Amino acid sequence: MESQRNISVFILLGLSHDQNTQIFCFVLFLFCYVALLVENLLILISIRCSPLYNQPMYYFLIHLSLIDICYTSPVTPKLIADLLVERKTISYSNCMLQVFTMHFFGGTEIFILTAMAFDRYAAICKPLHYVIIMNRTRCNLLVLASWVGGAVHSIPLFSTAISLPFCGPNEIDHYFCDIFPLLKVACTDTYITGVLVIAFSGMVALVTFVVLFISYGIILFTLRNHSTKGRHKALSTCWSHITVVVLFFGPVIFIYLRPPTTFPEDKVSALFYTIIAPMFNPLIYTLRNTEMKNAMRKVWCQTLLSKDAHN
Repeated sequence: MESQRNISVFILLGLSHDQNTQIFCFVLFLFCYVALLVENLLILISIRCSPLYNQPMYYFLIHLSLIDICYTSPVTPKLIADLLVERKTISYSNCMLQVFTMHFFGGTEIFILTAMAFDRYAAICKPLHYVIIMNRTRCNLLVLASWVGGAVHSIPLFSTAISLPFCGPNEIDHYFCDIFPLLKVACTDTYITGVLVIAFSGMVALVTFVVLFISYGIILFTLRNHSTKGRHKALSTCWSHITVVVLFFGPVIFIYLRPPTTFPEDKVSALFYTIIAPMFNPLIYTLRNTEMKNAMRKVWCQTLLSKDAHN
């Protein structure tokens, strides 16, 4: 692999060259990242310390929050730090690490969202058999399959990245290392490789999105037979999940399901699935979820009361 590259550092061109824009983005993304960490950690702790942990939907939500933290952390802190410096560089090894972690955790999130959709389908369409269908063993298997699926998705893309020869320009027109920007600076014909990336990565996202779309079509069709109260409760959780799916899948499909090239709009699209969606996921799942809000209130009120009593 060493003989295939003559560079050890890549230069990231970042989001903008305007200093005022960079300062604004620094403040904005620092706030977003801190909010993302706090919100997801609150969800993790609140569910783990409450009876909601025994419910499949919240069990999957714990894993979604953990993945969101892991997914954004290899990219966002560096983006924030790079906004304060003129020359934005990343080592070859860290660049390859970003490629692997982004696709590993991104792939895992895709499959976790699919597992959550299956849970909603079982709860609404098979309510009498829900407890049997979504027992803890099956939930554990779905989570394990999601992590394995993320690895299966990321390893071929990572292998493609580390096999690329780099011998000339080392400027990546992006704020992190991704497969398409790397193909653009590789000193070889990468058209076929780009097509294979689309066939593998883009199609995974598209097929999963279609499956989710169909499953929610079935769910919404089934809800016609429910009472108004039951329909409202079911829709509150379904719409939350649908919103998260659209926020995540929309930009991913836009970037990975098209001819292998890059556009300036890619950076803005990437912000949605690397920062914006992981930050909004906890808000989407809690603001309209009474059970979640009650659990958080109970856990943290008990914690504060216990702390006051101890003092």
